[in-house]
Amino acid sequence: MKRILMSGLTVAMLSMSTVADEPAKFEVGGLKFARPVKWEVQAAGGMRKAQFKVADAKTGAGAEVVFFHFGPQGGGGVKANVDRWLGQFVEKGAALKSKSDEVTVGKSKVHYVSATGTYMDGPPLGEKTARANYSLFGAIIEAADGSIFVKMTGPAALTQSSIPAFKEMVEGALK
Repeated sequence: MKRILMSGLTVAMLSMSTVADEPAKFEVGGLKFARPVKWEVQAAGGMRKAQFKVADAKTGAGAEVVFFHFGPQGGGGVKANVDRWLGQFVEKGAALKSKSDEVTVGKSKVHYVSATGTYMDGPPLGEKTARANYSLFGAIIEAADGSIFVKMTGPAALTQSSIPAFKEMVEGALK
């Protein structure tokens, strides 16, 4: 019994140290970002340059944060991407409760977009799952090597409470 308990404790400690040992800094599109400590690194590949899970310890719910970068002149313009992101919701117009804001940090423009409603979750050309009371908070960073697109989606309360850490991560890379 003691041996099993120690074995389980060792596995738990190794799991915790793996998250702590994951790199806190990562690079996308020539910018260096600092990952919020509590965000878990997820496997990324293809169009996804970095990916994280934001976990809610109380409910077990999770939000997803994904970085995209397509290089100079790639990925479309700000308006096209904002429209595409907002188009991932069932609600349209005022019912979507969307908002856009532009700020300048250092020498770069950052376009923030937020929305809350029924999010259609799933791959671009694949089957979708309706997620009621979900929020999106995204940033489009106009960078020297092409725009960087950062999108967080998840349960509304979790996404909204994660906005300060999201903004700190985005804006910290530009200072």
